[in-house]
Amino acid sequence: MAKDKKIDKYPGISKEEKARLKAIKRAKKAGISNPVIPPIKSKPGEKPATVGFVLGNGTSRAFVDPVELKGKGKIYGCNALYRTFTPDYLIAVDTRMVIEISRTGYQIDNELWTNPNRSYRNIQGLKLFEPSKGWSSGPTALWLASQHGYKEIYILGFDYKGKGDGRYFNNLFADTTNYKKSSDRATFYGNWLKQTTITVKEHPNVKYYRVMEEGGFIPKELTGLPNIEHISQEKFKKIHNL
Repeated sequence: MAKDKKIDKYPGISKEEKARLKAIKRAKKAGISNPVIPPIKSKPGEKPATVGFVLGNGTSRAFVDPVELKGKGKIYGCNALYRTFTPDYLIAVDTRMVIEISRTGYQIDNELWTNPNRSYRNIQGLKLFEPSKGWSSGPTALWLASQHGYKEIYILGFDYKGKGDGRYFNNLFADTTNYKKSSDRATFYGNWLKQTTITVKEHPNVKYYRVMEEGGFIPKELTGLPNIEHISQEKFKKIHNL
């Protein structure tokens, strides 16, 4: 008697996505709340990346064009970055931003990661954190990159404080759709900072480099940690031959 054909439990998705779903399923059975998510494999002939770049949207990031980082490591970006650049992984957790991005069809051909939400349960092509991470986009991007096993991660645009002595909204996409005005009060950064600190502490084998503009703010929570260093924009350029 012929054997029954094995049923594919994950039809129509890539091998990498199947591996991710299976890892999540195994983790749930083991009681693990935040399973390691397998990264996408390198393209044929491409060396596995050992460096990750996490791009926040603080205005200090303006010193470098993300295009210049292509080929130097895997790039993780947030929210409206997709309007001007396509990173290897885009992370967005704000409902309005996810809807904006998905209306362009970006997620069909590119990685868009978010949390499960009823508002876009019918949107095809989203990569979902299971269970929901529940963090802001920037720290979530940093956490995802940290899960992917890079030796070094460079953090850009994580300014925390607002502009104008901390008073005003600090974002490269200020004054555009789904963002506050540059004249609005600065967003409270306490949650971002807490989530960043947790990520750094939970990944002691990753060396983090937070890139700062001259005179940039260094939170006390990110001082004294052995695996994070705050470096200047000039040093970053020198390291990566920019």
